[in-house]
Amino acid sequence: MPTSITRDELQELIRAGAQIVDVLPPGEFAEYHLPGALSIPLKDLDASSTERLSKDKPVVVY
Repeated sequence: MPTSITRDELQELIRAGAQIVDVLPPGEFAEYHLPGALSIPLKDLDASSTERLSKDKPVVVY
């Protein structure tokens, strides 16, 4: 279930090792992504495209 978080909560999750997934199209990702974010465009987001994510760490999708 999607959950909204604050910027401070995001920063804490990142410090704790959370994985950040950016769903913007590639051109927009190149210009706007957060440092360290993984690019998985929304149209490609599925079980196969998320296999590279660790199952032991939180995931933040934006």
